[in-house]
Amino acid sequence: MPSTLSVRPPSVTGALRALEELLMRSGQRTARRNAWTAVLEDRRRARDRREAQHLLEAVAAPGPQAT
Repeated sequence: MPSTLSVRPPSVTGALRALEELLMRSGQRTARRNAWTAVLEDRRRARDRREAQHLLEAVAAPGPQAT
């Protein structure tokens, strides 16, 4: 008795989508890593700006120097 359940071979479009998904996965991982590196760099620059601002305010303030 022949089976009524047939399995279609993957289409070219389906194969290309699968390949794109596989390639994009690593690209998204790289993009996330680059974004996180940028966030950390922005935080470092903000910390450096705050420290520089405190030093400038301490130098400009009259009275005893507290650096």
